[in-house]
Amino acid sequence: MTQARKGPSKMLVIALVVIFVMPVVLAKLALDQDWFNRGATNKGNLLNPVLDVSGVLNEQPPKWRLVYTLPADCDSACENALFSIHQVWLALGRESDRAEAVVLVTPDSDKEVLTHLQDTAALHAVTVSKENVNKSFNSAPQDAIFVVDTLNNAMLYYPVAADKETAVMESRDILADIKKLMKLSRIG
Repeated sequence: MTQARKGPSKMLVIALVVIFVMPVVLAKLALDQDWFNRGATNKGNLLNPVLDVSGVLNEQPPKWRLVYTLPADCDSACENALFSIHQVWLALGRESDRAEAVVLVTPDSDKEVLTHLQDTAALHAVTVSKENVNKSFNSAPQDAIFVVDTLNNAMLYYPVAADKETAVMESRDILADIKKLMKLSRIG
């Protein structure tokens, strides 16, 4: 008769340790050494920390917002930004009632463009003071489109482009991000 083994062999124990410990060690090394891109799927620039813009949007109902501040002189980049937020809002389709395209208007804003804004029902002009805008968007780029959540926190921004082709591509990115955020959100 042959003798039965009384315990696992040394090689079997070593193999089990290697099988279970090695992936954890490799994963830790991959994270520490940045061997791959992290799981960020947003296409816009993340604001970290988020900006509390309730100072300029405090009286508005809770909705997702695409916010742009109308400058004193509306050049081609400004026109592209207004066109982009309008088109993104339209592209939301049946979800458009959960979102709003907002243009912040200060006393310095371009008056000629302001008259055209009043003709467009989809773009909501909100009159605010320049000080409130500066205070709310103090650490963010001035000429950008912001995605603001239902709690009035600006979380993403997209620089505006003077080139129409670039602006259209940015609009696609804005649409992808806002759709994803609205899908994950139960508010607004």
